[in-house]
Formats: sequence, C-alpha cells, structure tokens
Amino acid sequence: MARRHPHRWPTAMRHDGRDYLTTAQVARALGIKPASVYAYVSRGQLESVRIAGIRGSLFAVGEVEALRRRTQQRPPAGVVERIRTEITLLADDHLYYRGHDATELAFTADFLEVVDLLWGTTSTGSDRPAAQAVTLPTLPGAGRRLDRIRVTVDLLGAADGSRGRIGADDVAHKARGVIDAVVDTLPMVAETGAGSTVAQRLWCRLSPMAPTAPRIRLLNAALILLADHDLAAGTVAARVAASARGSIYAVISAGLGAFDGPLHGGATTLAYDFLASVLAHPDGPEHRVAKYQRGHELPPGCGHIVYRDHDPRADALLRALEAEGGRRDVAAAVDAVRAGVTGRPRGFVNSDLALAAFTLRYRMVPDAAETIFAIARIAGWVAHAIEEYRAPRLRFRPEGVYTGVRPAT
Repeated sequence: MARRHPHRWPTAMRHDGRDYLTTAQVARALGIKPASVYAYVSRGQLESVRIAGIRGSLFAVGEVEALRRRTQQRPPAGVVERIRTEITLLADDHLYYRGHDATELAFTADFLEVVDLLWGTTSTGSDRPAAQAVTLPTLPGAGRRLDRIRVTVDLLGAADGSRGRIGADDVAHKARGVIDAVVDTLPMVAETGAGSTVAQRLWCRLSPMAPTAPRIRLLNAALILLADHDLAAGTVAARVAASARGSIYAVISAGLGAFDGPLHGGATTLAYDFLASVLAHPDGPEHRVAKYQRGHELPPGCGHIVYRDHDPRADALLRALEAEGGRRDVAAAVDAVRAGVTGRPRGFVNSDLALAAFTLRYRMVPDAAETIFAIARIAGWVAHAIEEYRAPRLRFRPEGVYTGVRPAT
C-alpha cells in the first residue's frame, strides 16, 4: 500500500513492512540526477536493494532520509568527517609521533620524554605529582593486572575533587599521577632494584630476572613503541569521552574499556599463548605453525589492519631483542612463525607477537604483554584527550540509519 511521508517525499512503495523509493523518486526527493544516486551507491553512502517482480533498484526510505540529512548544508550531526590530529602519523609502514620516527625515539629517549612530546608539554621533576597511595578493594588472587589498572584509575578519579578541570596543564599533571599510580599498585614479582623511571619500576612487577640496563632499555622501548597508534579502538573511545568533556580519568577508563577485549589489548595475550604453545610443541615450533599454513587464517600476532608489509614496532623490538641475546628457543619460535606466514597477504609478525616474545624471553608474568601495552597506551589516550578538549564538544553524534519496521501514520 502506498504511503505519504513528511518532507514532501514521493509516494513510497511498501513491501514486508518497509517503505521503498525508486531511483527516479530518490533523485527527485534529493534534487539530483539519477546518475548521482548511483554515485552515492558506489561510494557506499546509499544501499540499493532488489525485490522479486519489481524492475530496477529500490531504496529504503530511512536510508534516503539519512542521506538527505547528511547532505544538507548545516553542521554535521556527528563526526562523520575525518578526525584531524597532529599527534601520530602512520605512513608507508612507518610510525611517527609529531614528526619523529617512533622506532628511533624508542632507543634514544625515556618513556616520559615521549609522553611530553605526545602531550605537547615540558615537564621537570617539580611537575611530578606526589605519589598517590591507592587502596584497592579485595580482588581475586588470580585477577589480571589490567583489572587492577582499571580499578586504580577509577579510584583516583573518585578521590580527585578537581577532576573536572580539563585545561592542558591540569590534565597533564593528573595523567602523570595516573601513570605513576597504576605502576605502583601492581604486585611485586621481585624485590630487586625498583629504580625511578617507569621502565625500572615496572620491571620488578613483571619479571623475576635481574633488571640490567639492557633489559630496562628494551622495556622502555616497548613502552614508547606502543604509546600511540592513531585512531585505534581505545583511542576513539577515549576521544568520545573527551568530546563529552569527561574528566581525564573518565577518558582513560573509556580507553581501557575498549582496550579490554580480544581484538585490541587482549590480542597480546592471544599472541603470548600462541607463542608459548609454539615453544612447548613436542615436535618443534614448525609443527605448531603448520596448522595455520593449511588454512586461510593467520596465527595470532601476525598481520595488521593498517600496515601492508611489516609492522615497524615489531621489527624494532625484535631486532633489539635479538641483539641483547639470550634464549635462542624464543628467537627460533619467532623465526618459525615468520617463515610460516611469509608470502601470504599481510604475512608478517606484528607488535603483539614481538611483545609476547619479549615477555617470554624474560620469564615475565603471563599478562605482562597486556600490562605493558595498557600502561603505554594511557600516554596516547591522554594526548588525544588534550587535543579533543580543544575541539567542538559533543561532535561524536552520528545518526543511525534505521532499518526496522517504520511506524504507521
């Protein structure tokens, strides 16, 4: 049955509870030529359907209405536009922080120096907030360190009466306190040489092995390499919270919420488990990797949605790990994985596998890779929050394209 719609829509055709327009009707409703309708289809901005017994393409009224709203000459209702950022550039399989090659910074700077670079701040010892003692509620004995980090951030926010201050200096000061606190609340694995840098203090909470200078340099490099990665899922979540003018604690919590899943932060744990199984295979690493050679799926810790030929973070960390020497079985396992994926689309090891190799090499706790990743990425989320606080507020308000049954009028 034909129905009339607001906004002077042409008479729509109803089928299975939904209303449709022909190509000519869509063109008339939008004030464009029929050829332009198909241009929208080819760009993925409008979906066409075919219905048996009806000639030509049809278009759901809801989709056409949404397209009309998006193309009207008014400010967009949500961030459909590209997010402009001055923080991180991913180009030609390289990673840059504000114009600096991250793989060079990893071995020439301290993590907190890179934090200042990302945040656009210049800090001194006097800028460091006083250590904040955080009393955690009783957590399960086998609980993940990521859970401790999340609870710590929430408790810090709850205790900060000035958490609503979102000026760049206030945010940077509070965020430095967060990084210090989340490291200090992790349980100790060894009681040797805590030190003063983030990498030194973190080492004894992850590994029972001695914190030699080369090992600390490797951990510092890992923190820098993972500090930011443009608009990954956790970063988008953090920017949405910042756009709503949430506190920096809320921003970090939002980032951790998206991070806490097998496709983001949890991917490091999957890579760790996989590489550990490669090491433990009774017939050698090649036999464990062969399972993936028979199918189309890449092993955990391989490939990447952004990089085409190699992950610069993985390359830098694995080269440094090889130069430091040590367990040849870990290096052999990584080599077996590399050989197993070479020649396949996106057939390269990524930072998840490199981080897994690093933590296995130094007998770190099983969730060390995820922990390192989370602490490092807090730096990036804060950088994006500072940038987002300067943007128009509440700009992340996309409009859904309703595809259900339309109400009768």
